Amino acid sequence: MGVRVTLVAAARSSDLYDERFDDDRPLDRAGWHDMQRVAHALIPLAAADLRYCSPTLRSRATGDALGYAPLVQPALRDCDMGRWRGFTFSEVAAREPAALDAWLADPRAAPHGGEPLLAFISRIGGWLDTRPAEDITAIVAVAEPAVVRAALVYALKAPPRTYWYVDVRPLSTVTLTGAPGRWNLHLGAGG
Repeated sequence: MGVRVTLVAAARSSDLYDERFDDDRPLDRAGWHDMQRVAHALIPLAAADLRYCSPTLRSRATGDALGYAPLVQPALRDCDMGRWRGFTFSEVAAREPAALDAWLADPRAAPHGGEPLLAFISRIGGWLDTRPAEDITAIVAVAEPAVVRAALVYALKAPPRTYWYVDVRPLSTVTLTGAPGRWNLHLGAGG
């Protein structure tokens, strides 16, 4: 029997133009408002057999506010951005344009001194592949949008560059069904 893993992207902690690499700020007012607006659709996921979240403040707050009482999973942390942590994309582009270009072009590159994109995708895939399947049918995990993107790339066995073309909005969900090494993307409502 397979397992169903629903990933919920954490509510936002800043305006899109102020998003920062490896950010750990709490939910902002708009994030709380957005969560109240869509909570009715997300609260039923609390019935999952297992409920997890990434260690960030906004992921924990999102999971708690939705009644998931999630268990923090260190493996679901955002990509380690090394010395770029806390900076916006624009700030890094202005300071280290060649390094940023190298990072975007090569999934094995880590010019920031942190985690290469390929290692990040593999780490998230490793977490996904080690979810218990016996007697467990449903799992929900609240994580950063980057974590959800990495899980999708891994599950679909897509080339790492696909990561840059997946847009995950705060409070969106995606469901993967299957078992280690063979995941299917489930879209739409219903079982």
